[in-house]
Amino acid sequence: MATEKIILGIDPGTTIMGFGLIKVVKNQMEFLQLNELQLSKYDDHYKRLRLIFERTIELIDTHHPDEIAIEAPFFGKNVQSMLKLGRAQGVAMAAGLSRDIPITEYEPKKIKMAITGNGNASKEQVAKMLQQLLGLKELPKNLDSTDGLAAAVCHFFNAGKAEKGKSYTGWAAFVNQNKERVK
Repeated sequence: MATEKIILGIDPGTTIMGFGLIKVVKNQMEFLQLNELQLSKYDDHYKRLRLIFERTIELIDTHHPDEIAIEAPFFGKNVQSMLKLGRAQGVAMAAGLSRDIPITEYEPKKIKMAITGNGNASKEQVAKMLQQLLGLKELPKNLDSTDGLAAAVCHFFNAGKAEKGKSYTGWAAFVNQNKERVK
């Protein structure tokens, strides 16, 4: 087993995609980066999806993550919002899969639980705990980037304990685990 790896965490969104990177050295986390991709200035939904894909590829090619942790869409009442969020997540996943990087999805409650011990924690509580855990000097104005970082930290805390059927090592694994989605 490698003693060093990089985990990219992504909080997919169609107005803001948050992301964070951590490095794991000898089972200790080190903060690398957190940021966000602002998409609200673009009216074309398909352009937003292309930008999500391109930015994810850029992050992969720059930082060479060994694994990707992504926040799964939560089920809300607005079907159109769910569809758009699912597309954003799918595009980010496709970028990782195109580079053969294993991807694990985490439900929002599981991420919050891993970071704060409370599955109903607020974004602010998650951000404050990350600040403490990783020694961040200051928090960003928008907390989408800390949500992406939280996915990476959650993945670190859950190493080897991912739910069956939610971890993908490539297109073949994704297709094999999602036969009902393939036509």
